[in-house]
Amino acid sequence: MAFTLRQLQYFVAVAEQGTVSGAAHVLSISQSSITEAVKELERDLGVSLFERHPRGLAITQQGHQFLRHATKILVNVAEARQVFDSDPGKTTGTLQLGVTSLVAGYVLSDLLARYRRAFPGVEVSTVEDESNYLEHLLVGGELDVAVILLNNLRDRQALQFETLDMSPFNLWLPAGHALAALPSITVEQIAEQPLIMLTTDEIEEATRKLLAVFGARPRVAFRTRSVEAVRSLVATGAGVAILPDMIYRPWSLEGDRIETRDVSASLPAIHVGLVWRRGLTLSQPLKNFISLAQTQRAPRLR
Repeated sequence: MAFTLRQLQYFVAVAEQGTVSGAAHVLSISQSSITEAVKELERDLGVSLFERHPRGLAITQQGHQFLRHATKILVNVAEARQVFDSDPGKTTGTLQLGVTSLVAGYVLSDLLARYRRAFPGVEVSTVEDESNYLEHLLVGGELDVAVILLNNLRDRQALQFETLDMSPFNLWLPAGHALAALPSITVEQIAEQPLIMLTTDEIEEATRKLLAVFGARPRVAFRTRSVEAVRSLVATGAGVAILPDMIYRPWSLEGDRIETRDVSASLPAIHVGLVWRRGLTLSQPLKNFISLAQTQRAPRLR
């Protein structure tokens, strides 16, 4: 295989944006350059990375698999460049880190792995819990920083925060669902469907609030703390789900296809970010963690 880093960058950008035009805008280059680079990459790999349709591109199963490797390659290259900018191996100390369960699986794992590779002399201790308890630990000085959803942040006077990423709520559907064929989907149409409700990390509370704004009462068919259970239930037609785009994957564990539709025009996005105590003197390990987190953007799979 002879693909280039530039081809990987263009491929990841298209996967994140869902369209060639969106990737071209983010990268400030021509659409034709991106299109040709992705085609060359597909020819080199011998697989189709995207399915083309009038509304944009949908990543294939092979594309989904390759995206993970492409993202890791680009991250490793960025980390290799940092070696010449400083001597991270000399940084020592401790970092007390908090995280909620949903963020732990879809945001923190890669970030924490990168941090440990970059700063092996720092001892990292991680606590997973509900966001309100993590806020309590931050205010009390028992945690240095937490990575959580910011939408329901309670003690904004005592805490400082920085958004790392925004993820819109999308509608998850089984392949071939009637709503998938519609040019646009209203909240009222969603409320008519049996809903698979994810109960972890305040997602259920956020979903109910979002629907309540439009006077819609959800028909909850199943409540679960497992994202994989939601995937399987949606894929097999047990219902639909309204979940953040950052946790979307196009396949269930059983290999069934899950489709997604953008309903962001009706529903606001969730914000994932760092939180630490206001007025806290930042230690070097904490400064390094914040800096590293600012360079990370989770790829959105479509």
